[in-house]
Amino acid sequence: MNFTHIWVFFLFFSVSLPTQDVDEIEETNARIQKLLGEAEESINILDFDKALQQLNTSLEFSKAIDNKKYIALSSSILAKLYYIRHEYSKATTELNRAISIQREIEDDMGLAYSYITYAKILNSEKESNRAHQYLNLAESLSVQNDNTEYLGIIHLNRGIVNLNLDQNPSLALSNFNKAEEYLRNDDTPDLYEISRLHYYRGRSHAELKNYNLALIDLEKARDIGVEQSFSGLLTSSNKVLSRVHEEIGNPALALEFLKISNRIRDSIFNMNKEAMALDATTRYGVDAMKSSLNELALQNAEQERSLKVNKLTTILSVALITILSLLTLSLYKNNNLRARANELLQKKNTELTKAKENAEKASMAKAQFLSTITHELRTPLYAVTGLTHLLLEESPTENQKEHLNSLKFSGEYLLSLINNILDLNKLEANKVEVMEASFNLEQRISDVLIALKNSADEKHTKIHFTFDKEIPRKIKGDPLKISQVLINLIGNSIKFTENGDIWISVKKTRQEGPFIWLNFEIKDNGEGITKEKQKAIFENFTQGSTQINRKFGGTGLGLSIVKNLLHLLGSEITLESELGKGSCFTFKLKFEAEEFTKNESTELPTTTENMELMKGKKILVVEDNKINQMITRKILEKNGTICDVADNGTDAIEKIKSEEFDLVLMDIHMPGISGIEATAAIRKFNGNIPIIALTAVTLDDNLDEFYGNGFSDIIPKPYKTEEFYRKINTHLALRESTV
Repeated sequence: MNFTHIWVFFLFFSVSLPTQDVDEIEETNARIQKLLGEAEESINILDFDKALQQLNTSLEFSKAIDNKKYIALSSSILAKLYYIRHEYSKATTELNRAISIQREIEDDMGLAYSYITYAKILNSEKESNRAHQYLNLAESLSVQNDNTEYLGIIHLNRGIVNLNLDQNPSLALSNFNKAEEYLRNDDTPDLYEISRLHYYRGRSHAELKNYNLALIDLEKARDIGVEQSFSGLLTSSNKVLSRVHEEIGNPALALEFLKISNRIRDSIFNMNKEAMALDATTRYGVDAMKSSLNELALQNAEQERSLKVNKLTTILSVALITILSLLTLSLYKNNNLRARANELLQKKNTELTKAKENAEKASMAKAQFLSTITHELRTPLYAVTGLTHLLLEESPTENQKEHLNSLKFSGEYLLSLINNILDLNKLEANKVEVMEASFNLEQRISDVLIALKNSADEKHTKIHFTFDKEIPRKIKGDPLKISQVLINLIGNSIKFTENGDIWISVKKTRQEGPFIWLNFEIKDNGEGITKEKQKAIFENFTQGSTQINRKFGGTGLGLSIVKNLLHLLGSEITLESELGKGSCFTFKLKFEAEEFTKNESTELPTTTENMELMKGKKILVVEDNKINQMITRKILEKNGTICDVADNGTDAIEKIKSEEFDLVLMDIHMPGISGIEATAAIRKFNGNIPIIALTAVTLDDNLDEFYGNGFSDIIPKPYKTEEFYRKINTHLALRESTV
């Protein structure tokens, strides 16, 4: 038979069997549908190896008859397998492939299935908002198609997001109950989803301390898991049952359930360790091709037995052409996919670069905004705190005194909030640098305790300070950041300890050459923190509970700042606490010890609160704001000080040239020349007069600039009056001692 006869026969043969082709396609569709259902069941019982084999076969058949619906569904179910194995990147890739096809062919319920799986992945990746969005899309499609089973699964997964990410077990219970209505009303209820429903509803009851209801649901989930061999759910159910029995005081049962959970987990690992080692993508390619060739060989063998010898050449020719065509098509599609992937990567890289630039611009704008708004907030706040102090000293009535104390507290609270937000912003922007300076650690801690003494006295709380005598008097480190850490930690203990005690301890743990390691411990017998909240307490804007926030106030930023500062210093903070019994914070720091020398630098006196020292002293207040002029002047004159005022830096320079002053309080932002420029000019002809910066600017970034231009000290506005008097008296005393 020549080649022309072969093709004529092939055309005749193709046209003469249309009914057989249709029947074969329908039979193949039924087989694919069965394979996909079996693959889902294999995934539910965590038999990944078997599931991959079933998905490979279904995908092969789907491609053979070019059924896009089943090709997409195979990818969706494979994504579910990857999701359960925590391979979220691979799962997302398969889902994107499935969703693209399902949108093209308008397969609504296939899309709904893919959206639900996507929501599960987003839940695992802690993206609550996006998970809810995909569940809403799936719900819309399910309502349009009146699919009660999918509506039940959607409400179930929405409840899981409420429980895991939104931390709202009450809302989760509401969604679980709706899910049960839909799933129970379905003609063929999905036992796997029902067992998941009981498990997560049991967890929600446990979170709400409804332990009896939790046990009922968890036992139901466990019973279905045993009956249907749902190993994963059995592991989780037994683990939560262990925790519930531990909570209600059944340690023996808790241990038994934990052992069962671990035993099932080990058996799952042993069963699937070979499947976990395989790469599913490779199997999709190589195994599917092998299976295709085997299937074609079987078909050829069957046709060979049923046809005459003269048809053999035709069948072999058709088989060869088909294989070559498939290989060509496969290469073409692979090249197209590779080109699309490269295009997509380039597009994503461009988008990421643009997003990075936008984020940097936003960060810069945020920093500039905070720098500007700080000064604008501190200036009027200075007027509030200053006037409040003046009014409190003018013998107000008891009713007025109560209102003024409330106003004073509000001002101090607002100042604390401003400072904390600025500190946190700098830490997050990596704008904080560690400095190295020689300082006396014991004196530094004593200064912190003096500053916090009034707060402790108001709470009727005693502070006990123990300092290891083996610690050298002088060490090298960053005294400012250490003070900031201690102020936040000790201040936190004072806030939550009333009529109690606080113990501060510093001990040397080891020494290697000039380097020493010190252990810091701040312990109190105050409110304490629950174990559940201890991990989150160091996050931004986090407190132990809503009740604590209402009772004690605060922003929840102090401990976050402590954590970031210690990380910057190469340390970590640890917390031990029990509700109602107090808390203990510990951290370790490394310092360089310095040998004691007689020629130590002179330190400023730390205690000079004798108001008699201020009487008769002449102080120049350099301030452009009239209200602030009046407040500062009245506060000083109440203690017998002689005050003069300069509206700007130029006037201040002229006054100091022509008159004698004991001290200068210098504002920074003024019309004309700034306070820094004015101080630099004064130092050219007068190097002895104390000049203190009384400023509302943020100091951390500008300390070198302040001291480098001749300032003796800095008082940030608004200030506590005690700190204001202490610094002025310190420099007046130092001036008298050197005259």
